[in-house]
Order: sequence, then C-alpha cells, then structure tokens
Amino acid sequence: MAEDFLAAMAASSRLRVEAAKLLLPQSELAASLEDLPAPPALSLSERGFDVIAEMKLRSPALGQLGNATGDSADARIRSYVQGGAAAISVLTEPDRFDGSLDHLRAASALRVVRHSADGRGARVPTMRKDFLVDPYQILEARAAGAGGVLLIVRMLDEHSLSLLCETALAQQLFVLIETFDRVEIERAARLIERYRSASTSLLIGINSRDLASLQVVPDRLENLVSELPTSVPRVAESGVVTTADAARMASVGYDLALIGGALMQAPDPATHLAAMLESARSAVEQRRSSSRS
Repeated sequence: MAEDFLAAMAASSRLRVEAAKLLLPQSELAASLEDLPAPPALSLSERGFDVIAEMKLRSPALGQLGNATGDSADARIRSYVQGGAAAISVLTEPDRFDGSLDHLRAASALRVVRHSADGRGARVPTMRKDFLVDPYQILEARAAGAGGVLLIVRMLDEHSLSLLCETALAQQLFVLIETFDRVEIERAARLIERYRSASTSLLIGINSRDLASLQVVPDRLENLVSELPTSVPRVAESGVVTTADAARMASVGYDLALIGGALMQAPDPATHLAAMLESARSAVEQRRSSSRS
C-alpha cells in the first residue's frame, strides 16, 4: 500500500538523519552555512511553461535508469540545461533510488547557466528530491548547494510540514509542495497562505503516480488541477512523457512539469526536452489567445 511505501521511506529517512547527526551535529551544520552565498533562484519563463528535469539512477516503477559515473552525470545535466530546464531535481534517497547527497553536491558544483533569448544567463538551481522528515535534511541540502527542496504533504503532520517549509525559506530555498489528492491540496493551500509573503519561493505539485501500484493514475493531473491555488506555480509530476503530454498539461493550467524517467531514458535528452517545452509553450500561447478573444 502507498502508506506502507511512504512509511518505509520515512523510517529509512529518519535513520539516515540520526546517523548524519552523529557525524555532524545540527548546530555545527547550521554554523557552516552562515557564510555561504545565496543559492541560485528559480527563474521561470515568461512564455508560461517550464520543466524541472530530474536526475535519478533508479526508479521503483521503471528499474535502473542510469549510472553514477561523474562524466555521464555531468553530461546529462548539461544536456538538460541545453534543452531549457529551469531546475535540476536530484534524487538523494539511497535504498530505492540509488541516490546520494554526493550526486546533489556534484550537480550543484557544475554551476550550469541557462541563457534566455536575449542572451542573459542565470544559474540553474538544483533541487533535493527525497523523503524529507527533519529540518536537518533541509540544511544538508543547502550545504550541498541546492536551490530548492521537495516536501511530501502525505508524509508530514502539520507541525513538521510547517517547520520544514519554514527552514527551507529561511535558507532561501524554493519549496515544491507535493500532493496526491484534494485533502492534501487543502493542507498545502493553507501552508501557502501562511507563507504568502514568500509565495515566489513556493510551488505546488500533484503527483500522478499511485504509490501502491507505482502506476500513473490516468487523468489525475487533469481532474485535480482546478483545485490547486493559482497564487503559486502549479507543477505536474509523473506521467509527462511525450510532447503531447507536455502540451496537455500546459493547456489545462500547469506552469511546470517535473520530468524524470522520460528524460533519463531519452537518447537525446536536450532535443526531447526542448521539443516538450516548445509544444507546451505553444499550448500556453493558444490558451492566452483564447482568453483574450
């Protein structure tokens, strides 16, 4: 069951936190962050749709997706940025996804830059994707060079969700708040309202994958998009594979998509990503044109 999967991930995550705290107490970790420069901000396109491109070596649903050798990982991240990625999501969960904080450090250290049509460049932030349960893990992400983190509403009670979000915002990180259903969307909306002054650093997403079967649930993204608050960018997670998928997400109102497996499996990630972005942005233009007429 989904709850069993998340419970197992949460238990494993807590064990990792406790082990890490023994090596480096939270007070020392926090102190090490005080003189760090601000992380790169998430910059979204005026054309109305962006992609957070994901680096993950394994997926419970898809199996092995890549390897951790530095050259190949660096090349893939650069190809994501070449294709137009607004951010790079990096899996750091080790047991089911073969992830590591070292992967996040390496991705952040590349300091890749995305250039806009007018030639201006901006650093592309990384995002720690994991089953985060403790503020310590937010500080770990910041120390590893991340510009953002993902928080899963279903895993966290109200106090923990608020505490992790508050810690991330204090560290100038953007936060992708992940939901699966209407009840969680309502919880996320209350959190967003609470931190309204920091709304430029918050995003809300719907994960279309059922965590029990690990299969994508048809139409979940379309059925729930109207429930999402419009005060922050809305993210379609999982199930966006083709250019048509990307266009459909843009046409129903999503502002971004988080795309992992499709890009990890693509022979030419840069070309595939660029095509998805162009398809989605064309759909946005059509939607905007229709609303004006």
